[in-house]
Amino acid sequence: MRLVVFGLAVSSSWGNGHAALWRALIAALLAEGHRVTFFERDVPYYAENRDLHALPEGGELVLYKDWAEALPKARRALAECDAGMVTSYCPDAGAATALLMESRALRVFYDLDTPVTLARLDAGEDVGYIGPEGLGGFDLVLSYTGGAALDALRTRLGARRVAPLYGSADPTIHAPAPAPADRYALSYLGTYAEDRQAALETLFLAPARQRPESRFVIGGAQYPQDFPWGKNIWFRRHLPPPEHAAFYAGSRLTLNITRAAMAASGWCPSGRLFEAAACNVALLSDNWDGLDTFFEPGREILIASTTEEALAALDLSDEAVATIARRGRERCLAEHTATRRAREMVEAIEAASSPALSRA
Repeated sequence: MRLVVFGLAVSSSWGNGHAALWRALIAALLAEGHRVTFFERDVPYYAENRDLHALPEGGELVLYKDWAEALPKARRALAECDAGMVTSYCPDAGAATALLMESRALRVFYDLDTPVTLARLDAGEDVGYIGPEGLGGFDLVLSYTGGAALDALRTRLGARRVAPLYGSADPTIHAPAPAPADRYALSYLGTYAEDRQAALETLFLAPARQRPESRFVIGGAQYPQDFPWGKNIWFRRHLPPPEHAAFYAGSRLTLNITRAAMAASGWCPSGRLFEAAACNVALLSDNWDGLDTFFEPGREILIASTTEEALAALDLSDEAVATIARRGRERCLAEHTATRRAREMVEAIEAASSPALSRA
């Protein structure tokens, strides 16, 4: 299969979760013999933090300054591909969609931000990556979110065929790393987001204040100057994906906090869940509907809604924590790898291809 993607970013993992997901998916697709061309607008804030400059063999990264520059190559690529895909937050989604609709390629939309899309619609806001016609013109709509969100994509945006395509881990990058002798009690890896701050206070900052003898660490980008750091909280600025395994290995447990819209929607696992599990670190997460579909609470993942529950997780024995980590890794490698997701994507595209073949 030859796939052309018009997306947000794959070249820079700074401040966005799309890049890590796409790197893993593309690597898995290429390993299975498929070919991928990824179009990305070359914007300054990603260019300044670029940590990938080319895709592996069989893939092509096209960086362009504006749509006029991309158009000739995009038209040729769509003429030669089996499926074309536009993603959420693609800065040229409108123009790319129009070009895709003129082609004979299978038309795919991948919403990596479905809860945000639906929340913006609820608020009456413009959703720039979805045109006024909605999603009815696409042969297939993939969603990072499952559950009721799939029905909403049909009823509210006219999607005709919908399938979930969740995040994943790339075991070639996300794998156990040597643990230092003096590990942090708890780590958190994530870009700063105001709507995660209340949960971060409850599950990370408050426990850190109540365990002053323990060390805590946060990794990520865009943290404000007035963030309430404590004396026992360390900070690592933006970490590219190849450094995640070592970061996770440095702590007994790692915390996952879900964006508010995604937690409210449910069935929207952060890619961090799968990455950390593959790295063999015990997961502590906030709770949301559908979480038990991906990991079994209490057995493969720890759940906390209060500071007391987070402290109880921190107080577990090393043996109990190691058991949770091992079980979580086993589940991740069995069900949540990038290879598994790449095959799910190909299966969904192949299932949707028959109607496309009959288009005039």
